[in-house]
Amino acid sequence: MRFVSFQYQHKYCWGAIDDDNVIELSYLAPCLKSAISKSILPTSIADIENKETVLAFRDLSLLPPIPDPKRILCVGQNYVAHRDEMDGKATARPLIFTRYPSSLVAHNDNLIKPAESEQFDYEGELAVIIGKTGRRISAEHALNYIAGYSCFMDGSMRDYQYHTTQYIPGKNFDNSGSFGPWMVSADEIPDPGAGLSLQTRLNDKVVQQTTTDLMIFDIPTVIAYLSTFTTLEPGDVIASGTPGGVGYRRDPQLFMKPGDKIEVEVEAVATLTNIIDKE
Repeated sequence: MRFVSFQYQHKYCWGAIDDDNVIELSYLAPCLKSAISKSILPTSIADIENKETVLAFRDLSLLPPIPDPKRILCVGQNYVAHRDEMDGKATARPLIFTRYPSSLVAHNDNLIKPAESEQFDYEGELAVIIGKTGRRISAEHALNYIAGYSCFMDGSMRDYQYHTTQYIPGKNFDNSGSFGPWMVSADEIPDPGAGLSLQTRLNDKVVQQTTTDLMIFDIPTVIAYLSTFTTLEPGDVIASGTPGGVGYRRDPQLFMKPGDKIEVEVEAVATLTNIIDKE
C-alpha cells in the first residue's frame, strides 16, 4: 500500500492512496509515524472500515511522508561509480552523515537554492523508513524493521560540503532536499536490493541511472551498522546513497538553478518531482 502525509483543513493528516484518491486515516493515529509506531497500518484498502473522508490526491498539499523524523541518516559514496567520481576510498564500513527535517520539502514543493552557494547539486536516492524500534539489529533480521520506502533527493551545496571534512553544512540548508511523494509499504518490496531501477532527471534529461543491487553496503548491512551506535525508531529515515553522475564531477560542472525541474524515480516506489527556486 501507499501512505501519504498532507495538510487538510489546516491540520496535518495522513491517509492511504486508492487510485487517484486518498482515504483520510487520521482517526486511527495523529500521523503516519504514530501509526507505524503502533503497528496499525491497514494492509489493504479492503481492511479500511471508515472511508468517510475521501480526497482527490491532486488537490492535496503534500508533506514529506514522515514530516518530523527523529533521525535522518544518510549513506555517502554507497555506489562504486559515485565513490570513484568523488575520489573516495574503499572503506570497511558505511560513510554516514545526517540531515535535519528542516532541510527537506515534499513532492511538488519548491527546493530553494541558497544565496550563499552556486554549487547546488542533485543526488537521487532510495529512502528507507524504519518501522519498529531496534538496537544492534543483525543484518539477517534487518528487513523486518522496515515500514516502507520512498524517494529522496539529497540536495548538496558542494562548496559548503567541502569547507572541511564534515559534510553536514553542505547537506542541511533549509528546503534544499526533498522526500516523497509517499511511503510504499515494505510488503510491496520484499527485497530492496533486488535491482530496482533508480533514475535522476534534470529538466527531463537523465543524469543518474543505476540499480539498487549495485550498492556497496546493502540496506540490511546499513541498518545493522547504524543500529550499533543509535537506537533506530519508527519513522526514522535512511537515505541509502546516490549513484554516479553528480553535477559536481561533470565537465563542465552541472548544478541546479532557479527554474530547473529535478525528478527522482525509483522503480516500484514513485517519482519525486521538485522545481528549483531562489531565496
